[in-house]
Amino acid sequence: MTAHGPRPATIPDESGMSVSPLIAVIMAALIMTAGLVVDGGQKVAAASRAEAAAADASRVAGNAAAAEKLGHHDPAAAAVLAARAFLAGQPGIEGSVSVSSGLVTVRTRASEPTIFLTIIGVDRVVAHGSAEANIVPTGRTR
Repeated sequence: MTAHGPRPATIPDESGMSVSPLIAVIMAALIMTAGLVVDGGQKVAAASRAEAAAADASRVAGNAAAAEKLGHHDPAAAAVLAARAFLAGQPGIEGSVSVSSGLVTVRTRASEPTIFLTIIGVDRVVAHGSAEANIVPTGRTR
């Protein structure tokens, strides 16, 4: 006993204990944010590839159709064949080609692997693209 009364019991310092859960929550939030940015970028890349492939395939189809129409052949068949051949040469791109009323429509699908979303079971992000081209002989407008 001291001169001022009984000595108080020692209280353990718990200030470091409350910081650990806070840091864990902040780290989890940072990882999730990074995941959204990185995997969102993968989605944008897939969309860009799908749109570019669709635009290029429709352009190829339009050119093939124009050449066939000038030669008095079936432009629709040439357009479909040209677009399908173009899409077949694009790695990681799936697509369909249709012709209706002189309009070639190309629809594409591309996917990219995810990096952070695999943690929750999402292995790939998928994006779609589409483009159209008129079947018009060279030198004419529709």
